[in-house]
Amino acid sequence: MAIAEDIPKLDQQLSELILKYEQYFIGLEKREPLTLFSEVEKMIRRYSGVPINNTMYKHRFAMLVARFNTYREHWNRILKLMEDGRYSRDRFISDLHNRQQGKPEKKSAEVAPGNTMTDLDRIVHEFREARKACNLPFDKITRELVAANIEKQKPMLTAKLGTENFTFRVVIEEGKPKLKAGLRKH
Repeated sequence: MAIAEDIPKLDQQLSELILKYEQYFIGLEKREPLTLFSEVEKMIRRYSGVPINNTMYKHRFAMLVARFNTYREHWNRILKLMEDGRYSRDRFISDLHNRQQGKPEKKSAEVAPGNTMTDLDRIVHEFREARKACNLPFDKITRELVAANIEKQKPMLTAKLGTENFTFRVVIEEGKPKLKAGLRKH
């Protein structure tokens, strides 16, 4: 095929690839569209080393390659966030599935001061998921246990950071999930 036929095909495939990745990230597609990704990448590689004499085709090809590279970096960043369990839409979808399956969320009258109820629920959920991912027991992880742990750390963190405006996140270090504190960004 000539470049004149391949550029519109590449444009169409790239648009379809963008759509498939967005569907994958929100949970509509179950698998990452790797076959379509490899087809687009193969077509880009086919014309990368070939000189294109027509200025219009050369420009369109360069713009499509730039668009593909930008989206590829964006997709890699989101995939990394999904692997780390920090992708917000992914958490939203999992919470939505839990609500649709009728799993009740445990509510408690006591909430750690400085943390909203949603922050504490998020931390508990992430901590349980991290323990599950590390093949550690997670049945006994409760809101009260996590809230007590946070309250125990607060005086030391306030002294260390010089403010009470901090938030917690879950990280896995040496195969074990841990709570880490950091300054809240507002």
